[in-house]
Amino acid sequence: MEVRWLKRKQAGEAIVIFGGWAVGPGVFDHLAGAQDLVFVSDYRSLDVDLPDLSGYDHVTLLAWSFGVAAYAHWQEGRADPFDRKVAVNGTLTPVDETRGIPPAVMAKTAEGLSEQSFAQFLRRTFNAPQPSHAVDIDARRAELHAVAARGTASVVAFDQVWIAGRDRIFPPKNQHRAWADATIRELPAAAHAPFDHFDSWQALIS
Repeated sequence: MEVRWLKRKQAGEAIVIFGGWAVGPGVFDHLAGAQDLVFVSDYRSLDVDLPDLSGYDHVTLLAWSFGVAAYAHWQEGRADPFDRKVAVNGTLTPVDETRGIPPAVMAKTAEGLSEQSFAQFLRRTFNAPQPSHAVDIDARRAELHAVAARGTASVVAFDQVWIAGRDRIFPPKNQHRAWADATIRELPAAAHAPFDHFDSWQALIS
């Protein structure tokens, strides 16, 4: 697990982002806000602690895609530093026929991973062609295997769940089943990476 600051200006509020698989923090660059930002990625292992966030007045979790289950697994046995938790297009059952990514799809993605298939994954993530993006095939395949092996995470209460209607990675119907008891907000026209539908962090986490 990799943890790094994206912005650290001693703001009163911090947002910790548990990101998605193989997609860096660039998808958030356009979001306006004064909040300090911590970005978490690479879920081959979950043995890294977050920085000390006790000096902030308010700390929010934004978990996207595989980051949802990764966060829940990471949180188990640790003190909870968050005042609010928001999930985006992910579930606590990341590899599941009815509540996550179907196992056969996950296995095919891992075993067939190549530069070409990764480019296709990015197109499906954004529902549009994407610029060429370097990828460490062995590392990202190992991450997929780790996510699948880790399985279902412990139940964590999220204050809000965003579900995109045109998500081609986590099927929207599966997300709705997974979050039957949660507070859901829908983005009918959005892709798996729906962040272009927002212009500020506050709009995303409020």
